[in-house]
Amino acid sequence: MVSTSGTDAGAAAHWHPEGEAARCDLCPHRCRIAEGKSGICGVRENRGGTLRAATYCKVAAVAVDPIEKKPLFHFHPGRPILSVGSVGCNLRCEFCQNWHLVLRQVPLENVRIGDLVRAARAGGSVGIAYTYNEPLIQIEFVLDCAKAFRDAGMKNVLVTNGFVNPAPLAELLPYVDAMNIDLKSMDPAFYRKACGGDLAPVLDTIRASAKATHVELTNLLYTGHNDTDDTVRKVVDFVAETDPEIPLHFSRYFPSHRATAPPTPPERLLAAYRLARERLPYVYVGNFHLPGGADTKCPKCGATVIGRDGYRVDVRGLSGNRCVACKALLRLVV
Repeated sequence: MVSTSGTDAGAAAHWHPEGEAARCDLCPHRCRIAEGKSGICGVRENRGGTLRAATYCKVAAVAVDPIEKKPLFHFHPGRPILSVGSVGCNLRCEFCQNWHLVLRQVPLENVRIGDLVRAARAGGSVGIAYTYNEPLIQIEFVLDCAKAFRDAGMKNVLVTNGFVNPAPLAELLPYVDAMNIDLKSMDPAFYRKACGGDLAPVLDTIRASAKATHVELTNLLYTGHNDTDDTVRKVVDFVAETDPEIPLHFSRYFPSHRATAPPTPPERLLAAYRLARERLPYVYVGNFHLPGGADTKCPKCGATVIGRDGYRVDVRGLSGNRCVACKALLRLVV
């Protein structure tokens, strides 16, 4: 396997040669990439028999977001975070909300990692979030950037589909402080048909990451496809069996990209919330205002420890990471 030393910024890691082709070992697709072509992600390219990371230090979007927008509700609540994204993805979800980034239909700009560190510090950011498109397809940039932010005393957040091989994930995890991972369904056929990927590697990523760093999960309820009580219950059961204190976010779907089904009905969101709350203490509803559906409640006494109205966050029910009312310790990073 080929790895990079950092001396060649455009060199890709996690691949090996196969004749004039390059076999990418970054994600489970393991694309065999011919000369002059790119993998499924669109950004790992064979140039002269060498795999190149075409989007190293190239971004399509830079913004300062509330950390709740990732969504992360149990990691430095109420803090801003510098957010960066590029183009490409190794899945092809028919309901993708950021398809223009996935299909590389936006311009890119060069950035310097040092400038990102300075911008985050100047803006009072808790750190940096690698988000908007799939960050793991540009693992070389993410890893170098994450090391710089760690050295600067700031945090690294990944918002990811989790579709990555174990070795690259293990290389990156020591520098990751929090992750939101999409768990699109517990149905392997759904992943194959609607997302162009496989379920099993995503579950492996969740299990490994939950042992190494702070993890929250998002399940987008795609109307008529993964939103029945049975499919929701399978997601809930997996979370409960992996770690019942992992926060689970149900997100409302809206028609986008190739998906034309109507938006997730509110009653489906409410049903999912109620089902999940039977087994999990930290359950949230996003992209829809469900009264109380974004609040964090103390699992011991039921008091609201964090109230949320949109991105307005009220943490007066917290003292550090303890409930003010009963002093119970909560799964929170503050």
